[in-house]
Amino acid sequence: MRKVLVCGTALAVASLSGAVVPAGAWAQPEPAGSGTPTTSGSPAAPAPSEPVATPDGSSAPVEPSGGGITARAVMVTPPPPNTATYSYGEGPRRQLDVYWRTPDASAGPDAQAARPGVLVLHGGYWMAGDKRSWRYIARKLTSRGYVVFAANYSLVPHEQWPTQRRDVRAALRYVKNNAHLWNLDPTRIVVLGSSAGGHLATQLGTHGRGAQSVRGVVALSPVVSLQRAYHDGGELGADASRVKLRQAVRLLVGCDPQEEDAEPECLERVEDATPVTHAGPGDAPMLLVHGTEEFVPVEHSEELAGALQAGGVPATVRTVAGPAHGGELLRDESTQEAVFSWIDSVAKE
Repeated sequence: MRKVLVCGTALAVASLSGAVVPAGAWAQPEPAGSGTPTTSGSPAAPAPSEPVATPDGSSAPVEPSGGGITARAVMVTPPPPNTATYSYGEGPRRQLDVYWRTPDASAGPDAQAARPGVLVLHGGYWMAGDKRSWRYIARKLTSRGYVVFAANYSLVPHEQWPTQRRDVRAALRYVKNNAHLWNLDPTRIVVLGSSAGGHLATQLGTHGRGAQSVRGVVALSPVVSLQRAYHDGGELGADASRVKLRQAVRLLVGCDPQEEDAEPECLERVEDATPVTHAGPGDAPMLLVHGTEEFVPVEHSEELAGALQAGGVPATVRTVAGPAHGGELLRDESTQEAVFSWIDSVAKE
């Protein structure tokens, strides 16, 4: 019998942890050729009344300050890190942005030590999305001592499964092989993915012996069960997001998973693209987070957590009240701090 641990208790919230960098607040590097980086700096952030970026590329206004001083009016963001873009393979989608901070030469030996890393994978139904949508979260993670890598990967319908998994594995391999460029410890890398990127993050943590590849996985609204996503999108009254996800699953695997005459090769791709298929002993520990009213229900992650726990792998499922999905879940300050603290617990031990 599978047991699932549902963790709904928020961790302590750090003071002013919800500071937000507006979209476009700092320039992004142009794509670099074949592993050659380009760097960019960061001008001062615009006034608080401008829209703010969220991890999945959406935006929301920040409340303007009134006559008195409020916490939102005095929030301070950390100074900008170094940034560069690298190509981890051929093609315009096989690129990653790197965010890191140069060790202070006057600091002690701890500051000079190799740093843990976080590989971030964007969402977008495997059909869209971009690494740049994670700029703000990357900036916050570097202030906690991480080197951050935000990767793009091949999209459907141009590329079909398992190209997406091959891409993110290639990105991870590139990062490890070039760890010296950013003072990175290649044995301490956590993957953070959102929605479709959460699905890919759980693949990195389960395919093969996941714990040998990554130290841990955080997946926000991961599409873990392709069969469930396909079924839910075909239900009477399914909302637009579920219908779109159903279509995305069909494009990803190249078939309709529930059709009686589906080709065996197509069904094998569905099975291979489902992380539970690969879950077992030796996988990476995971933190799986969902909104209670979102279109990728928590049952996706409960199924995966059960399979991991049956193999002796730590897996925690956390829910956040409301319809927030993917990167939007990090707008909740307690959830953001809980995610960051969990990453600390597995990457800095």
